[in-house]
Amino acid sequence: MDKKQISQAIETALEEKGKRKFTQTVEAVFNFKGLDVSKPENRINMDIILPKGRGKDVPIIAFAEQQAAMDAQKAGAVKVLGKADIEKLKVNKKELKKMASESEFVATPQLMIEVGKNLGQVLGGRGKLPRPVAGSMDAAIKQAKARVRLQTRGKYLPTIQCAIGTEAMSVSDLVENFDVVYEKIREKVGESAMGALYVKLTMGKAIRMGQKQAEETAAKV
Repeated sequence: MDKKQISQAIETALEEKGKRKFTQTVEAVFNFKGLDVSKPENRINMDIILPKGRGKDVPIIAFAEQQAAMDAQKAGAVKVLGKADIEKLKVNKKELKKMASESEFVATPQLMIEVGKNLGQVLGGRGKLPRPVAGSMDAAIKQAKARVRLQTRGKYLPTIQCAIGTEAMSVSDLVENFDVVYEKIREKVGESAMGALYVKLTMGKAIRMGQKQAEETAAKV
């Protein structure tokens, strides 16, 4: 992907962002062509670690007990929940949905079955099921803070949208994050399936990649 086109699109989106009372998220939109997403093998379900992070502090909730729970607290988890807490959340779906809308999750392998069995319907439907901690809890929480999850929505929607940072980040950092997401998706679906690409802010209009460059070229003719 031409990084100049990525940079130009992001710069245009930032220039047209307007004034808001909150820091807007910068989102990337990937459209596909000739890709039958009704077939399971063509659907996307992957986690990507943004190399420059998400541009904001992301609250992390850890499902852990004993030493792993203490490690999670030291690593900065805003909440550490054990098996008993999982049982309580199972019947308090309102609280669970609130947590899912605001936070990301990690879980020790020992509690993954409990999380899936009791909370999977709510968290799975929101793309928030935790990945089991592999290695240190500190590393897992750092990765969770920089992770975005890409999932195909519906059987007939050939598009993926995800955050690549915030308007407070530099253009170069946003470009690097976009490029990593683009390459991961391209590896999955193939170059020929990559269609129109856009970037947008939370409250902004979508800016198509290459549009500015095409307009500049046309103006010279």
